[in-house]
Amino acid sequence: MFVDSHCHLDFPDLAGREDAILATMAANDVGCALCISVKLEDFPRVRALAERHPHLWASVGVHPDNADCDEPDVARLVALADHPRVVAIGETGLDYHWHKDAPEWQRERFRVHIRAARETAKPLVIHTRSAADDTLRLMREEGAGEAGGVMHCFTESWAVAEAALELGFYISFSGIVSFRSAKDLKEVAKRVPLERLLIETDSPYLAPVPHRGKTNEPGWVVHVAEEIARLRELPLATVEQASTDNFFRLFRHAKRPS
Repeated sequence: MFVDSHCHLDFPDLAGREDAILATMAANDVGCALCISVKLEDFPRVRALAERHPHLWASVGVHPDNADCDEPDVARLVALADHPRVVAIGETGLDYHWHKDAPEWQRERFRVHIRAARETAKPLVIHTRSAADDTLRLMREEGAGEAGGVMHCFTESWAVAEAALELGFYISFSGIVSFRSAKDLKEVAKRVPLERLLIETDSPYLAPVPHRGKTNEPGWVVHVAEEIARLRELPLATVEQASTDNFFRLFRHAKRPS
C-alpha cells in the first residue's frame, strides 16, 4: 500500500471528482492520503473529507502564501486539532518567492503553528520556498524538533535536507522528482535516509511523469515512488513499504488500516 502524504482534495479541480479520485487511488494501491488545510475558512471542508472516509486524514493550518484570510492563534489551532481525524498542524512555513519583502507576519504565523504543534504533540507540515535559512532558523528557535514533522514537496539542496534531518524531520518528495530538469533534486532523493523519506502528490499540482501537465491526484503518487526506486536502484516494494511505514510513524495519530 502506498500513502499520499500531502494532497488538497477540497480544491476546486478535485472537489467535484471525489468518487473517481478514490477509485483511482484504489486501482493503484494508494490506500491512504493526508488532506492538507491551507485556510481556516476552508478547514471544515478538509475535516469533512476525513470524516467521510476512514482512509483519509486532515491537517489544520494556514499556508504562508495566504495573506487575506483568518489569522490563526495557538489556542484556535489547538482547539481545531483536537479531533480524531486531524493528525497534523499545517501547511505552514515561509514563502519568499511570492512575498519577496520577507514579511514579519509570515514569520510570526509560522511561530504560532510550531507552538501549536508542540502543544498538541501533532507533527508539522512545512512549506519553504526561497526562505530556507529563515525556515530552519525559526524551526530551531521555536523547538520544532519537539513536535517533529515533514518538509513537504522538498526542492531544496542537500545541505537544507541535512539540517532538517538533524532536527528530526522527514523529507517528502513530490512529482517534481520525476521531472527531467530536476537533476539536483534527484541527487537529494538518493541521499535521504530511507527511514526518513515520504512521498506525496501535492495534488492538484505537480503531476508526475507520465502525467505531467495534467491535474494531479493521489492515485498517481505511485509514480513518485517509482522514480525514487529507480534513482536508488531499489525494488519498488522497498520504497512502498518504507514510505508507508514512515507515514504512520510520523503521523502517529493516524491509524494504519488493517
